[in-house]
Amino acid sequence: MQFTAQDISLLLNGTIEGDPQAAVSKLAKIEEATGGSLSFLANPKYEHFLYTTQATVVIVNKSLVLTEPVKPTLIRVDNAYSSFTILLNQYNSLKLNKTGVEQPCFIHPEATLGDNAYIGAFAYIGAGVKTGKNCKIYPNTYVGDNVTLGDNVTLFAGVKVYFDCVLGNNVIVHSGAVIGSDGFGFAPNSDGSYSKIAQIGNVILEDDVEVGSNTTIDRATMGSTVVRKGAKLDNLIQIAHNVEIGANTVIAAQTGISGSTKIGERVTLGGQVGIVGHISIADGTFIQAQTGVNRSISEPGKKWGGVIVQPYQDHLRSQVVVNQLPQLKKRIEELEKTIAELRIKQHIG
Repeated sequence: MQFTAQDISLLLNGTIEGDPQAAVSKLAKIEEATGGSLSFLANPKYEHFLYTTQATVVIVNKSLVLTEPVKPTLIRVDNAYSSFTILLNQYNSLKLNKTGVEQPCFIHPEATLGDNAYIGAFAYIGAGVKTGKNCKIYPNTYVGDNVTLGDNVTLFAGVKVYFDCVLGNNVIVHSGAVIGSDGFGFAPNSDGSYSKIAQIGNVILEDDVEVGSNTTIDRATMGSTVVRKGAKLDNLIQIAHNVEIGANTVIAAQTGISGSTKIGERVTLGGQVGIVGHISIADGTFIQAQTGVNRSISEPGKKWGGVIVQPYQDHLRSQVVVNQLPQLKKRIEELEKTIAELRIKQHIG
């Protein structure tokens, strides 16, 4: 795909300094750009690269004052960063704009595909599947029986969506993720063995949810495991059965949430957070990476941290003390020595 500076300027409502017909076919960082590249400059810290870059076109702020001649054609805009973000989204949309059905693949006769669907090679679409408009199902993806996909859903290569699950509009699921695998439900027997409990619920991902690679979301024992509108899940996350994730919550990699726990809206969970089952986390909670949460958090908008969860400021104070332990140990040893000497003097006296 090739675009001219004129094309880009029209899209961004910018002004051109240089050759309007300068053509670009790729995007690059300003310090790494080669000929035919489009780049941008927003942070003044990188301004010196503008005078040495090999980029053909560079997007800059209108307020930028040049101190040296430049080789690239410039497109001046109100906000270079946000304008480049618009271009990234446009570029990505064009790159992922696939339609049609590749062969070989399997689409059950009772499945219903929406307009402008893309089905990649070796995909499996089960009986009763219903997809909305503009859905993209990439190669080697499995969509089980009676799954419902809304409009503009993207399932990247190797995604597995088990039977009866429901995905809303604009949902994105990245490669290797598993939606609707069995919850971890086993009943202990008197002889120490375990009997499997059938997991007959499903998973619901509401509109605008994004799920990272190799994340797993277990189906409910009964009812639904639910990820609410706008929530964003990183790679390598485990969401157990009957969990509910609130709207616009973000969860970083390697976090694990145990069964039947309710996470509020606009919650932020750092990487490797572990949360026990059957508790609730209040709206707006921020939990630091590697925190272990073993009880409910009822007060909204607070920060928490620590291997065993505690108020965030208390955790920070504890860390200060831990860092001082070598000095404190030395002082104690000196005090013990002084006390021993005083006792000897007192005894002699």
